[in-house]
Amino acid sequence: MRVHHLDCGPMIGGLVDHCLLLETEHRLILVDTGFGTDDVTVPARRLGAARHLLRLRIDHDTTARAQVERLGYRAADVSDIVLTHLDFDHAGGLTDFPDARIHVHGPELRAALAPHRRERPRYRPVQWAHGPRWVVNEAGGSDTWLGLDAVRELPGLGDDILVVPLYGHTRGHVGVAVNTPTGWLLHAGDAFLNRRDLDSAVRRVAMSAYGDPSPRAALTRWHNTRALADLARRDPRLTVFSSHDPVMLTTLRERAAGSGIREM
Repeated sequence: MRVHHLDCGPMIGGLVDHCLLLETEHRLILVDTGFGTDDVTVPARRLGAARHLLRLRIDHDTTARAQVERLGYRAADVSDIVLTHLDFDHAGGLTDFPDARIHVHGPELRAALAPHRRERPRYRPVQWAHGPRWVVNEAGGSDTWLGLDAVRELPGLGDDILVVPLYGHTRGHVGVAVNTPTGWLLHAGDAFLNRRDLDSAVRRVAMSAYGDPSPRAALTRWHNTRALADLARRDPRLTVFSSHDPVMLTTLRERAAGSGIREM
């Protein structure tokens, strides 16, 4: 497997939109899409006021589609997209890959299609108005991964890519675990903001306000970040990172470049 670390949406304060492009023997797979071509072309319709709040610095060159094409592929070569969640800064590129199968966690899809009032600003239905090929996965059963609940049955993707429920940022938010030649990567989406949130109990408490504002969601986020921090300390071959941390994006790119292995 070859892993490319992409920034598909630079934004306020130097934050990034860290997506993965996975080259396997038989498939080309994205983990999240960041912002898409239509988000750049008609931002007012696609993103609304959020484009001002986030001070986006997106252009056509930062889209996942453009980066896929610079690697010599076509958009149609992307067979599957695995989503951490459906916030507008993670799902904007779905329209760039209309033929791909979109693996989404059931609670997240249900939240996005019928959002509560407080959830409506985060979802932009125009980003999936083209009718994606949803492939829905659900929690349940006895599957685990490194002690965390997991969903391993993603049709056609094998055992090296799985989803790890990390609810709290949204109703159906998940992480995506990828088994690489140097160990597991866990793309934790928006379970936390940057790596320091895992290193400090005080910061983990502060991060309980990051996402769904309900007390139940805040408590869930606290438990998730604590579990991720424990897991990251316990397993040196596991790398945990979030969507918007520029330091970890740079670190992973440099590590891959220095190792000479198929991860970049």
